[in-house]
Amino acid sequence: MDRIPILKMGPFLLVTIQVDLYDRLALSLENDLITMVSNTGARGVLIDISAVNIVDSFMGRILGNIASMSRIMDAETVVVGMQPAVAITLVELGLTLQGVHTALNVEKGMDLLYDKTDLLTTQQQEENEEELDDYND
Repeated sequence: MDRIPILKMGPFLLVTIQVDLYDRLALSLENDLITMVSNTGARGVLIDISAVNIVDSFMGRILGNIASMSRIMDAETVVVGMQPAVAITLVELGLTLQGVHTALNVEKGMDLLYDKTDLLTTQQQEENEEELDDYND
């Protein structure tokens, strides 16, 4: 059975969907992601759908479910890379993707996750440490 890889990046999980999802694969991804959030204590999930050409109502519901379950487990969900045709389809289907934050690309999505979780990026931590060192000198 096919699986979508889930990568841990610091406090977040990264999923890059490179294939069109069929129902069983989408359900497997939902289960795997929630299990990974639980096992790792991840504070956020970033889902890159830039390679996905079709999102139907089932896939929209799966994204909403992932966001809802992640939120209950204290993790935010950001979907990035949505193609214009996918956005048009979601609007025409009337899907609002409640609880799902969206961003244009992975970089902006990671920034959004840091903002939503009140975590500092590595660069921000280094700047704070430098300021503290300067203050102590």
